[in-house]
Amino acid sequence: MIILNIKSKSINNSTYYLFLLFIVFASCKKSSDEGVYPCLDGNCDARFDIPGSTLDKNNYYHIKWQGKNYFQIIGSLDKLASDYVLNGVPLIETGFDSDYWVFFDSVFYRYPLYSYLGVYSDKRYNDPIPIGSATYTLVDITNLYPPFNISGYEIPKKFTGWDKPYAVTMIGTYSKYTYNPTQNIFFCKEMRGDTVTIFTSVKFNCDVGRSVVVTNKFFVIFE
Repeated sequence: MIILNIKSKSINNSTYYLFLLFIVFASCKKSSDEGVYPCLDGNCDARFDIPGSTLDKNNYYHIKWQGKNYFQIIGSLDKLASDYVLNGVPLIETGFDSDYWVFFDSVFYRYPLYSYLGVYSDKRYNDPIPIGSATYTLVDITNLYPPFNISGYEIPKKFTGWDKPYAVTMIGTYSKYTYNPTQNIFFCKEMRGDTVTIFTSVKFNCDVGRSVVVTNKFFVIFE
């Protein structure tokens, strides 16, 4: 604690009032520092649906293969406050990811991930993957063939940026500037009987200023 002993005779009145004004402003925290809350209703919600699926009592979505090599996940996002809408375009971003990979066009593998961008954030790319009588890591496989994530992206062949900050920008699939993001998820008949986790991450205000991130995961059984 700093104690100031100010004698009125040593300073004039104007200096004294300026000093008090400085103390008042220094001790106050402006409510605008954090900015306006991103969503109009004061609570950012992100809802998703998988058309053509059924939801069981354990919250698993069941989807049947019907000849198309994909199914869709469709979002319905809360509206943004006007501060985060530019020329009618909402500054909003939805990312999609999954724990299911396709290698060499015919090898299917599920990583036990628990979050969006889990391969990168959890360093799971170093986990061993048994393929036949051999064992690989995701790094090993990438050196041979670009692995494909069913959410719609692949890691480039011979990718060398695993430990670099920019690696996260190359993982995941994104839908921007829409309140109804839609993503096609790969699904072929060879995947029937498998279970997959689909991850979503919605960033309400993907520009400068205050933002809110809402993540979800959905368990899907292929039939």
